[in-house]
Amino acid sequence: MTVTQLNGYRLMWIFVMFDLPVTTKAQSRAATKFREFLLDEGFEKSQFSVYARFCNGKEQFETYLRRVEGHLPDRGDVHILTFTDKQYENIVRFSGQRRRKQKKNPDQLALF
Repeated sequence: MTVTQLNGYRLMWIFVMFDLPVTTKAQSRAATKFREFLLDEGFEKSQFSVYARFCNGKEQFETYLRRVEGHLPDRGDVHILTFTDKQYENIVRFSGQRRRKQKKNPDQLALF
């Protein structure tokens, strides 16, 4: 059995960004259902319409991509981005006009 070493260039972050209409009750329910689906899939809310999830490589990304695609609302725009763990380390964050400290990436991958 070959063990693939996990490193910051293989490990990835998936960002799901969306702009969904909420002008009717049905649209609002669909948007809420989509956000709840993302949370159930292990994504964390980064901003109101931006959710992020850590994964262990391209294969796992493809799995989550198919899952998200299968739960897309009928209307609106959804964009999915990936960053390597190394790229994610370099994201510059501001909050209240102040630069926030860099986030510490997980030291290890949690398996469930």
